[in-house]
Amino acid sequence: MKRHLTILSAAAAVVIALTVSGCGGSAAGDDTGRTGAPGANEVKELRYQGWANSVTLPELAEDLGYLGDVKLNWVGNTISGPQDIQSAATGQTDFGGAFAGAVVKLVEAGAPVKAVINYYGEDSKTFNGFYVKEDSPIKTARDFIGKKIAVNTLGAHSEAVINTYLRKNGLSADEIKQVQLVVVPPNDTEEAIRRGQVDAGSLGSILQDKAVANGGLRSVFSDFNLFGAFAGGPYVFREDFLAQNPNTVRTFTTGVAKAIEWERATPRKDVIARLTKILKERGRNENPAALQYWKSVGVPAKGEIKDEDFTRWEEYLKSVGIIKSDLDTKKLYTNEFNGLLTASK
Repeated sequence: MKRHLTILSAAAAVVIALTVSGCGGSAAGDDTGRTGAPGANEVKELRYQGWANSVTLPELAEDLGYLGDVKLNWVGNTISGPQDIQSAATGQTDFGGAFAGAVVKLVEAGAPVKAVINYYGEDSKTFNGFYVKEDSPIKTARDFIGKKIAVNTLGAHSEAVINTYLRKNGLSADEIKQVQLVVVPPNDTEEAIRRGQVDAGSLGSILQDKAVANGGLRSVFSDFNLFGAFAGGPYVFREDFLAQNPNTVRTFTTGVAKAIEWERATPRKDVIARLTKILKERGRNENPAALQYWKSVGVPAKGEIKDEDFTRWEEYLKSVGIIKSDLDTKKLYTNEFNGLLTASK
């Protein structure tokens, strides 16, 4: 997997952009209320990127009325967590979400962002599996040498899981480099596997269930097999945005936490119905068919962030040169804006 220099360069580009722009995008100061003393004229409209054919937790929270006077402003879609948080770091959006290891990369490169709540995770019902065609000769970690694996983006969750799986199963660094990662949009991964454009692919959540239901694919391993239930990644804001808009961030973070617990407590059929309604009503020309395969929220209780959400990936991050020593998790996240957590303390 010869992708790490490119990933580091992308993170470094964020730092260059921040340096050139002062604070990046509208965070540097404009007439939209994105500057000023804490609590004064706070931003009430949050710019963000969505995911095609999916409903994110903030979108669900808004529909459920959990965001109060805070509104979401969709500026487009992404298929990449690292790109999403880079957009937040440079002020193109107000928040973004990504794999915890990608957050570490961005912070280590100097980007002033901080995580406030976990928004995705893995459990026995919702996880990322790595699939091949039923008749594929790939059955063990060593069989991946010289093969192509489809991932949604480089330097994120799937790459870290693949790297960890290969290392845990005895492959050397040189052998791991012979496994090629190919970026394929998530909605196209199943077809890429079936057509033989790639040898294997990462499939998660409803796209995974849809592919399995179609038959002809089998799983070689999954992140749940490797780690059990765990939090995968958080939403981040710029630190200056947190300082200038604490009440807005608290409303957003608590609203997302409430949406997480709503999904956990609500019957599956009712969750699917609500997500389908949101998708159809927002008019983005999307296909709601895959939503029927939704199974669980996956995120640990109330979206709480813990040290282990980042330290879990230390060996991977060291192996690709992102960090050289143990992580300082205190600079990576805070739970202070999550009202479901602070109310119980």
